Amino acid sequence: MTDTIIKVDLSQTPYENDMIHNRWHPDIPMVATVKPGADFIVECYDWTGGFIKNNDSAADVRDIDLSIVHFLSGPIGVAGAEPGDLLVVDILDIGVFPHNSWGFNGFFSKKNGGGFLTEHFPEAQKSIWDIKGMFTRSRHVPGVGFAGLVHPGLIGCLPSASLLETWNAREATLIATNPSRVPPLANPPFAATAHLGRLKGDARAAAAATGARTVPPREHGGNCDIKDLSRGAKVFFPVYVNGAGLSMGDLHFSQGDGEITFCGAIEMPGWIHLKVEVIKDGMAKYGIKTPIFKPSPIKPQYDDYLIFEGISVDEAGEQHYLDVNVAYRQACLNAISYLQKFGYSAAQAYAILGTAPVQGHISGVVDIPNSCATLWLPTGIFDFDINPGAAGPQKMIAGDVDVPLAPDL
Repeated sequence: MTDTIIKVDLSQTPYENDMIHNRWHPDIPMVATVKPGADFIVECYDWTGGFIKNNDSAADVRDIDLSIVHFLSGPIGVAGAEPGDLLVVDILDIGVFPHNSWGFNGFFSKKNGGGFLTEHFPEAQKSIWDIKGMFTRSRHVPGVGFAGLVHPGLIGCLPSASLLETWNAREATLIATNPSRVPPLANPPFAATAHLGRLKGDARAAAAATGARTVPPREHGGNCDIKDLSRGAKVFFPVYVNGAGLSMGDLHFSQGDGEITFCGAIEMPGWIHLKVEVIKDGMAKYGIKTPIFKPSPIKPQYDDYLIFEGISVDEAGEQHYLDVNVAYRQACLNAISYLQKFGYSAAQAYAILGTAPVQGHISGVVDIPNSCATLWLPTGIFDFDINPGAAGPQKMIAGDVDVPLAPDL
């Protein structure tokens, strides 16, 4: 039997569990140590630690204090791992807790984190997704269902003291360019809500004051939201501290490329089965300074897509130079506009793009002044035909049922 080395109790808050942390800092103590070649199971809270509930109100999405996230299981030490090595992590399996077979997707309000399309969706909303085996459907988004590609949105190793200092300095410089921006340009350290596992006393206070927030991806991995890190994936992480300090969380049942709603996948608690190895001096051997990975061989099989293009011209008609961010935003907005013709609200269409296995591609970055980004929408996830035709768009389901997303009450 494979050992479960970190367990969570969903009836308790993550702050009551000393095998959980919500900041990155090299002084956070390892909560378990494994040997190279070992496999083990880790249980995880959802990224909010249970703050979001299975109901029809988005008040929880509106009111959440985002300084508490993400709640991560770990850090796990790997015997013999040293700075400069590569930690090889095989994701053997990953799944839903049988007693908690649902997940959530949300749009944060612009005042509290926003999202990729926050100017178009400034108010908090959410959808609840029921999980039945490999598949999911939502009472808030009718006419659509799909197989999940379960993965950790966040996984990585502890930073060294010097790397942490680099993160904090460069992000502070960015914040200083527009410190009053809403939503902010970055999230600086915030001691009041820091959870640092088993770190105590003066060392805890010092780490809380400087510990990096978990929102962005960085050189160590972190919150990369790569949907293909599912069963059978292999990740090569740079090691920056003795023991590596592997942590993970933010499990997703499914996600579209880009996680565009920010709370943008189908978020859930669950478990992950891992195996670890170490490549000595691997960073120098392979010239690696950020993680690389081999994707899962298991994917939802959708082979028919509608592909929406976007170019580097924003909603106001302003021309940008080879801006892929603007181009992908336009591709998403074009897909949302299209789905509205079939009876979906703009919010329901946005939720589909954030949760379903849509693909995002950078299709062209050399044809000045416009980059071309594309969003690939699988047609097979719908209960009806969404392809263009002479008869015009049919409505999503018989009776033209209108079920809104849970609003910000």
